[in-house]
Amino acid sequence: MQLGLINSAWAQAGRDTTWGIQKTAELGFDSIDIFTDPLDIDIRERRLIKTECDRAGLPIVSICCVAVGLIDFNPSVQRFHMDRCRAFLDLVYEYEAKNLLLVLGEYIWNEEVIPPAEQWQTGVENCRELARCAENLGIEIALELEPFRLSLLNNVENMVRFIDDVDHPSLQANIDISHLLLADVAAEELQKLEGKAIHVHISDCDGKIHGDLPPGRGVVDFGPYLDEIKKLEIQGAISIELEYSPEPDKIEEWVGEAYEATDRLMQATGLRG
Repeated sequence: MQLGLINSAWAQAGRDTTWGIQKTAELGFDSIDIFTDPLDIDIRERRLIKTECDRAGLPIVSICCVAVGLIDFNPSVQRFHMDRCRAFLDLVYEYEAKNLLLVLGEYIWNEEVIPPAEQWQTGVENCRELARCAENLGIEIALELEPFRLSLLNNVENMVRFIDDVDHPSLQANIDISHLLLADVAAEELQKLEGKAIHVHISDCDGKIHGDLPPGRGVVDFGPYLDEIKKLEIQGAISIELEYSPEPDKIEEWVGEAYEATDRLMQATGLRG
């Protein structure tokens, strides 16, 4: 598998697009994931991202999209987010990437007032339509498991059930290792995602709250998860997700530390090299 980086690691430290892409290549990453919004960037930034990635020899694997409105109970909100997600899919195609990393929302009002099954079905129907759009473009959608109590996709069982309910080959799963630990998901449960997972995120945490730390700075035992991921034979990337460096001025060292630690883990498991 490739070792990638989500470029938001640089943006949250205030570094510009070109600098971040160049540093990603210099550190030795095989690929890059892009966190942007096609509705928020102008045409110059849109073209700059692809041009700089091509110049650096970094293929774009995934583009990240948070679209919690896909399960909103207001039809107008759903329509907006469907249109926004279609714009993201167009950007995935334009950037010659492989997938759209899609984050769904949570059950609202403590699973009261609006029946949870209704929100679930809304998500299924909207994601099925997006999967059809992705298929037409020759790309895929990777759903992210979120470890929060009210998240629709907060464990492997729910991820499998959602993918099966959508029942479209262009919609699959992303595996986020620190999210699995926070959701108390054992490594061996990943085998339930055989044939259903296409992308991986890796980061560390303190075992209590979402952290996105460089591997080695938290409590995650990565070996068992990576062993199970290897069995899945995913033809894609393991992308480091880093946020909120305690020392933004030292972001290059922060990312470099994460790269070295992840490379060692992947080499030890036979996932890289």
